[in-house]
Amino acid sequence: MGKAARDLSARDRIKAQREQERKQAQRKRLATVVIVAVVVLAVVVGGWWYVQSGKSETLSGPLAPITQQADGSVVMAKPGVEKPVLDIYEDYQCPACQGFEQTSSATVKNMAAAGQVKVVYHPINIFSAEPAHNNTMRASAAARCVPDGKQWMAFHDRLFKEQPSESASGFAIDDLVKWGKEAGVTDPGFESCVKSQKHLQAQTDYSKKVLDSGVITQGTPTLRLDGKELDNKVAFSPAALRQAILDAAK
Repeated sequence: MGKAARDLSARDRIKAQREQERKQAQRKRLATVVIVAVVVLAVVVGGWWYVQSGKSETLSGPLAPITQQADGSVVMAKPGVEKPVLDIYEDYQCPACQGFEQTSSATVKNMAAAGQVKVVYHPINIFSAEPAHNNTMRASAAARCVPDGKQWMAFHDRLFKEQPSESASGFAIDDLVKWGKEAGVTDPGFESCVKSQKHLQAQTDYSKKVLDSGVITQGTPTLRLDGKELDNKVAFSPAALRQAILDAAK
């Protein structure tokens, strides 16, 4: 083979090799695009499923009757409804409790209003460090000053809405009085009750009793359905929580 022929053959081989490399690179790019598209689709679909499964309900009507108990707990249930019983242990200063209220509160209220569950709220105090400790004590003692059940729930919801940072002083006395009045409290003794922290010791005693009982194992919020602790995956999923309550009623 002459030199010219050998040069031509070499050039052809190089050209063919480059063409092969180009096609391989093209296939890799195409495969990458397909993989990315599949991943994006999975994220979108998965995200849509998560949002749908965790979607909060809206209130469907008036609340079930709400009654404060002598020990400091609060019952929400239609007359004659005794089971299933959903116990909710929460702290007004607790961010996770605020998240539960934002996510699943409407489900609990709707089911109580429909006569499907008896709900018992247990406001307790889990913080020992300041300023969070004094924040939660002021708030929970003030909530005991609200004389009417419907007003209590409005005040309860407002406290979670106004929840301060754990590292900042909040739930100031003047604000608590103001929020109570905006929640509809007209009782003449409400303001003095809040300002004097009349129920501070009773709240302290109640919280200690609950914590000493061992019903709180992993912090707040803790939900117990007929005495059995619910996983947070259920508590924070309105659909799962609703189904758990329906199953307990069977």
